[in-house]
Amino acid sequence: MNNQIKNIESAYIKQNLPSIQIGDLIKIGVLIKEGNKERIQYSEGIVIAKHNAGINTTITMRRTLQGVGVERIYLINSPKITSVKILKHFKIRRAKIFYIRNAKKLKEKIK
Repeated sequence: MNNQIKNIESAYIKQNLPSIQIGDLIKIGVLIKEGNKERIQYSEGIVIAKHNAGINTTITMRRTLQGVGVERIYLINSPKITSVKILKHFKIRRAKIFYIRNAKKLKEKIK
């Protein structure tokens, strides 16, 4: 039973994704559908958490907009994710970097 599930899921896992790590500054493109029109919305942020679960792999991305911290969870293998580009990698020594939620300035905490 388990092998059958893995075979079915393997068809939906994206192969062309870069290796995303905690502390990466990424630019992600999401397909937005508004009525009849479709467009790609890009957003940049730092990956603060990653949950590896096969086809259900998710990343939590954080960015600051107009002085307010915004976090969003993306399902990486979703067909709505059109592109993922790694802009910069910060050296991080932890598995999850939730401590930047309380940081005054993001750039001072991550070097």
